[in-house]
Amino acid sequence: MADLLFEIGAEEIPAGFVPGALRQLEDDLAKALAEARLAHGEVKAVGTPRRLAVWARDVAPKQTDARTEAFGPPVAQAYDAEGKPTPAATGFARSQGVDVAALVRAQTPKGERVAVTKVEKGRKAEQVLPALLERLVAGLRFRKAMRSRFDEVTFARPVRWMAALLGGRPLKVRHGEVTSGKVTYGHRFLAPKAIALKGTPDDYLAKLRRAHVLADPEERRAALLAELARAGKEAGGKVREDPALVEQVLYLVEEPSAVVGEFEKSNLELPPEVVISEMRNHQRYFAVVDGKGRLKNRFVAVSATRVKDPAVARHGYERVLRARLADARFFFEEDRKRKLHERIEDLGRRTFQAKLGSELDRAQRIGAVASALARALGKDALVADLLEASRLAKVDLNTGMVGEFPELQGTMGAHYARLEGLKPEIADAIEDHYKPIGAAEEMPRSDLGALVAVADRLHSLVGIIGVGEKATGAADPFGLRRAAIGILRIVIARGYHLSLAAAVEQTLDALSGVKLAAGRALVAEQVLDFLRGRVRAAWTERFDADLVEAVLAAGSDDVVDARRRLEALAEAKARPAFASLAVAFKRVANIQEKAGGAGAAAVEPALLRDQAEQDLLAALEEVEQEVGARRAARDYPAVLRTVATLEPAVARFFDDVLVMADDPALRANRLGLMRRVGALFSDLADFRKIQAEAPAQARAG
Repeated sequence: MADLLFEIGAEEIPAGFVPGALRQLEDDLAKALAEARLAHGEVKAVGTPRRLAVWARDVAPKQTDARTEAFGPPVAQAYDAEGKPTPAATGFARSQGVDVAALVRAQTPKGERVAVTKVEKGRKAEQVLPALLERLVAGLRFRKAMRSRFDEVTFARPVRWMAALLGGRPLKVRHGEVTSGKVTYGHRFLAPKAIALKGTPDDYLAKLRRAHVLADPEERRAALLAELARAGKEAGGKVREDPALVEQVLYLVEEPSAVVGEFEKSNLELPPEVVISEMRNHQRYFAVVDGKGRLKNRFVAVSATRVKDPAVARHGYERVLRARLADARFFFEEDRKRKLHERIEDLGRRTFQAKLGSELDRAQRIGAVASALARALGKDALVADLLEASRLAKVDLNTGMVGEFPELQGTMGAHYARLEGLKPEIADAIEDHYKPIGAAEEMPRSDLGALVAVADRLHSLVGIIGVGEKATGAADPFGLRRAAIGILRIVIARGYHLSLAAAVEQTLDALSGVKLAAGRALVAEQVLDFLRGRVRAAWTERFDADLVEAVLAAGSDDVVDARRRLEALAEAKARPAFASLAVAFKRVANIQEKAGGAGAAAVEPALLRDQAEQDLLAALEEVEQEVGARRAARDYPAVLRTVATLEPAVARFFDDVLVMADDPALRANRLGLMRRVGALFSDLADFRKIQAEAPAQARAG
């Protein structure tokens, strides 16, 4: 057994490319070794901006032998009456590279056929691995790739060296003009000379560590966090938590070194989001906060090189940030010269979407939809504020600050609103109507922000689909999936019992002046299908797919109600008796479906001849009133527990009673009984879609 070590050295690879490339290296090498029939131990990839490396421990010295069996024509066709090979047999043998005498007879699902068994002897690992590693490099995929002027191959950045060793012995691997050797290179400035490798992972990591390169991302992460903690303490506070920035900086440096800098205190008069955005998004600096989380006029920059004189580096970092913050202050002060209300008309000169008009049109429609949603929820008192918040929600798009910092849209509008003395709820709504952002958990703080947020997303979803644009496959240029998911998350988080169909119709009312690509009814159905698709995708990540389908089939117009029904059904399914209950209710639903809704009558107790049907009616009358009260309170776990008490009576009914009796009166009476049983659960879930096996004693009714 020997360790395989492979390293690709390159010009600085973009930070966002490295993690994905390392995952691909691990997966692809493990898969390639398995396909090559080379046993091995741990496979791990490590890397920095200048190198991607992967190793496999304990690689077998040679491949295992491969035994293959090929089947030819039927025996009856392969041999004549005298048992001599026919042209069919000789042709098959020739195609397999064997003598006809090597053919054997084998039983197959298609009858007895001639066959040949071949054994491919395993080759030595050093003979197999060079081509395998060349395919590994060529198979790496990046969002963008480069080709150097001498190479016909591409890579994220030009490849400068490669190292490939098996058990310390070099392998010859070629990628373009670069041929592998047995050396690597340390830090570009602190240890630029070639470093001979022994070929083991431990030797590789240790030698690079001495050469100021922490090749293992986890080791580098620990060093980075330690540097940030030290620097934050030096700055008189602590570094503001920012996992995304840590992840980015992690793949920008090979050996992190933190430097504390300072900026003018007067810049703390700017909104803190502006200062933080300027530092993190433009300079990759970490903000420093005090014990109460308030921003300090300090920052921490992470250098890829330990400098002899930190003061020189600090001066450079401060000079760049000073200029950026000066620009931010200029935009901030210029923006404040005009009130938000004075900017509303400016939205008319900014296009939202060619077929949907301007941002001013959008703002007016959002107000109309938000008002309709409030009225539907019985929140009429919010309408005036909703109209005001909707008018102002997009105004900051025309400010200089948002032009410079697009990620602050909404945030800057809220700051300007507060500085102008507008109602705090209006300011919060301006900021919150963009939430949730991505997978973040932060939601709008109030009904005002939530309703504007839902209205904004409904306008985008219905409007974009309405004019004929769609999200297909991976392409979603208008963010329709994001809009739909945002609607669902907000509605569920706020517990809004809204009709999605009515909300779509209200949005179509607001879009009355827009020329739709299809009829209104078809557009509405397309939007609702799209929303149902997002509901299904989101809920099947947590719940069994059959339960999701069962609940959606019973109705998903009120997603809060549907979610509660799903949670109750999942809770019920976890109980041992659920399978019997599901099977019994499936049979009820199937009989109703078979009858097609016809022939059922009001239940006449006098026509109940069998004890089982009399017992079922008695049990049914006991639970109907309680179920009605529980359903009115949307206490679905209690509804299901109550309905479940009917299962023994339903099971006995199916065992003892023939529902589809020849006597029309009996049949109608029994179908009426089934209809009443079905009414207890039909609006909760379609039990026919739930996967549950029937008890052994069950028989068809």
